[in-house]
Amino acid sequence: MVKDVTLTGVERTFGDDEVIVSRTDTKGRMVYCNRVFMRLAGYQEKELLGKPHSLIRHPAMPRCVFKLLWDTISSGKEIFAYVVNRSANGDHYWVFAHVTPTYNAAGEIVGYHSTRRNPSREAIAKIEPLYKLLLAEETKYANSKDGTQASFDMLVKLLEENGVSYDEFVFSL
Repeated sequence: MVKDVTLTGVERTFGDDEVIVSRTDTKGRMVYCNRVFMRLAGYQEKELLGKPHSLIRHPAMPRCVFKLLWDTISSGKEIFAYVVNRSANGDHYWVFAHVTPTYNAAGEIVGYHSTRRNPSREAIAKIEPLYKLLLAEETKYANSKDGTQASFDMLVKLLEENGVSYDEFVFSL
C-alpha cells in the first residue's frame, strides 16, 4: 500500500560515494534498508521493514518499468533501471538501481537485493521524456493492468525499433 503523500517538487540528492541498499522478500516486502535509504526516503527502519517496497513509488514512475523489473528478477536475472522514488514528505530522488535475486542453498529465489547509485543528470534528462510517454500511455486506460500492459508493449516496440535490448538502452544513457 502506497502512502498518500502530496508531492513537493523538491529533489533530494545523495553523494556519488553513497550507495542505497535494500533487500526484500519474494513479495517485495522490505527486510533490510541501509541508513542512506532511510535518510532519502524519510522513514525510520520500523516504518519500512515488512512494508512493500512500493511505499516509495513515485506516481511519475511508469508501472511498466516495474513490470519489466519483476518479470526479469523473478526469472532469476538481474536488471538495471533508472527509478524516481518518493520520500515520506513528498520530495523525490532519482536512482540508478541494480536489482538481483537472492538464492538459498537449494538454488531457490528467496528474495531480492537492490543497490542504487546516484545517476548522472544527463541520464535523467534522457529517461524522463520516455517515462512521461510511457506514463501517458498508462493513463489512457481505466484499468491499471491494461495501461501497464499497453505501456510495456510500447516500451518493447521502441526498443525493437531502435534495435537494442533494455540493458543496452539503459547503459547507453
